[in-house]
This record gives sequence, structure tokens and C-alpha cells, in this order.
Amino acid sequence: MKASGLRWGVVGLIAVATVVNYIDRNALAVMWPKISEEIGASKEDYALLVTAFMVAYALGQAAFGKIFDWIGTKLGFAVSIFFWSASIAAHAVAAGLMQFVGARAGLGFSEAGAWPGATKANAEWFPVRERAFAQGIFNAGAALGAIVSAPLIAVLYGALGWKTTFLLVGALGLLWLVPWLALYRSPPRQAAAPAEAEGGETAAADAPAVDIYVPTLRQQLGHRESWGVILSRFFIDPVWWLFVSWLPIYLAETFGFDIKQIGLFGWVPYVGAMIGSLFGGWLSGLLIRLKMPVGLARKLVITLGGAIMLPALIYAARASDPLTAVLIIALVLFGFQIAINNIQTLPGDLFGGKSVGALAGVSGAAAVAGVLITTWLVPVMTQASYAPIFILAAAIVPLSILSVWLLCGRVEPVRAKVAPKE
Repeated sequence: MKASGLRWGVVGLIAVATVVNYIDRNALAVMWPKISEEIGASKEDYALLVTAFMVAYALGQAAFGKIFDWIGTKLGFAVSIFFWSASIAAHAVAAGLMQFVGARAGLGFSEAGAWPGATKANAEWFPVRERAFAQGIFNAGAALGAIVSAPLIAVLYGALGWKTTFLLVGALGLLWLVPWLALYRSPPRQAAAPAEAEGGETAAADAPAVDIYVPTLRQQLGHRESWGVILSRFFIDPVWWLFVSWLPIYLAETFGFDIKQIGLFGWVPYVGAMIGSLFGGWLSGLLIRLKMPVGLARKLVITLGGAIMLPALIYAARASDPLTAVLIIALVLFGFQIAINNIQTLPGDLFGGKSVGALAGVSGAAAVAGVLITTWLVPVMTQASYAPIFILAAAIVPLSILSVWLLCGRVEPVRAKVAPKE
């Protein structure tokens, strides 16, 4: 297979992996109203499960960033998806809260590998003008997984119960391994085989950055550009996870939904997310093709996403019926994905080769730190309604956008700092 065709095949397989990823992680939330009754758990107990997942996810982001840099994209994904499939299947034998905590921690650590891996594959296979769109395809897979998970899990639960449902969704990842191991090949030389293979612009003009400066993680953290990515993820990711983790519980508590009704409504917001994933990547790529500087294109599209999210979150706080609520949340996630695609592309724009996964992992860990704070605020701030937590989410969106504008500079390959001569 030619490089141009193979790289889109790689994108497709990783997108399918993210579909599986989100089916697995959403299964517990969809079935929680029933599982919580069986094991006698509360909203605070659910927050503990989210915390176990997210702490392990943070550790996994940092660890898998280095693992992918060490063993490569092919084996990195194989290790990640094998262990997360085993972890979601382990939910089937959990009989109490602490066993669920252990299963969620295993799932969180292993699922974290998907995102540093996607960022690394993007930098390896795609020229600058196509990276945000490729990232959009990865993230559209996550949104598609969230779309299908609620109705799929509701149907499986209704037919087979929650234990068998966990076993079946665990099998999905193992099936994915077959085409991945059979079809994946090492990428062509990074000096720009993707651009040349398509008869496109020259390598010098549009190729992924040549792997010249390969800083250690400590050296990366000495660059303000790295902190722009890290802080931006810290502030913006809690908005996504607020809905991934709590949307089914929000629908159940606010509108009295059962699992069947959650399955009917819970997928709607992620349609907005999927559209935003593709649109955000396409738009920044278009601006770059129109000769706008990469940094300005990324920042403008990130800002557009934030400008959509902020008023939508404020309006969501006032939603009085379930249809209005899920449609407004769809607009929130549409804006989020427009922004996050371009934020997640920044590590590949700023660093090359074996440094991309490390920064992607650390920024992912910072994102989890922000999510943990909001996770424990949810039970406290939602005693009467979910409006206060929606307002808080709106307030932190501008902080993410400002982090990119103030710290990321021109968004070009970072160079080693030169010590001043004495």
C-alpha cells in the first residue's frame, strides 16, 4: 500500500480504537443508576470511581507518552488496547465498590495510551497542513463512540444485564487488534514522505518537523510553549469530562430518566462533538492552505471553539427540558472539539520525533488534574441543580484560550536554548 493510502488507513484504525475507547469508558455511567442500586452506592461513591479512573488516566498519559516514544506506535497501541479491554471486562466480576475502583483504575491507566499514541502517529504520518484534520478524525471517533455507547449499552443491558454487557464491550478491543497488527507498518521517513507521496508541496515547505532538537522532558518544561499546551489542557478538558462522566447522572437526576431514556437522549450531544472534530481540523487546515501562519490559524480556530462554548454553557445552566438541554450541550461539545483538535495538535507543531509523545502525555496528565478538581466539585455544587457547575465550566474556558495566546508564541518548531556566553 502506498504511503498516502496507508496513512489514512492508520487514521481510520485509530479512529475505530477511539470509538471502542469511549464505548468502554461510558458503559459504567450509562448503567450506573441500576448498578448503584445493586451495590448500594451514592453520588459521592460515583465521584470516587471517576477519581480512580482519572488518577490512573493521568499516570497512564505520562507513562504511555514515554512508552510510545520507546516501543513505537504499533506496539504501543497494541499494549494499551489489550489491557484496557481486559480491564473493562473485569467490571463484570466486580461485586462491590472497591472492586469497581480497581477495575476503573486499570481501565483509566490503559485507555490513556490512545491519545499520546494518536498525537504521535499524527506527527509521524502527516504534514502540518493536515494534522488538525487528522486529529479531528481521531476525536470524531471518540465522539462516535460516545454517540453509539448510550443506545448500545442500553440495548445490551436490557437484553443481557450489566455483567454480560461489560464482557461484550471488552471483546471489541481484542477484535480491533487483528487488523491493527496485520496492517500497520512503520511510517516513511519523516522528512516528508507524506507530502511527496501525494504529489503535494515540497518537503521543506510542508513536512513534519525534522527530528533535530529532541529535548528531555525536563528541557521541554523549560520552554513556555510547553506550558501553553499544558495549561490550556488543564483548563479546557474539565468541560469535556463533565459531560462524559456526569451526563447520564445529570439526565437521571434532573429529568428522572431511567437507563432506556438515557439511551434515547444521551447520544445527542456527541453528534455536535463529532461535527466539531471534523470542522475544527478542516478549518485550520484551510487557513494554513490559504497561507495563514500555522500559529495564527491554530489560535483563531481555538478561540472560535471557546467563543461557542462559553455562552452555550451559560445557557445550558438554564435549560428546563431534556431536549433543550441535550441540544445546548451538543453545541458546547461542538465548540470544545473545534478547540481541542488544534490544542492537541500543538505538541507535534512545537516538537518533533521522540518528544511529541512526552509533551502530549504530560499535557494529558495536566488535563486530568483539572478534571479531578471539577469531579469532586460536582457532588457539592449540584445539590439543588447542575447550573452552578455549568457556570464554573463557562468561567474556565477563557483561561484555556489565554494560555495558548500568551504562552505558545508563533507555534513553530522549538529550538534548544543557547546558554549565554560568559
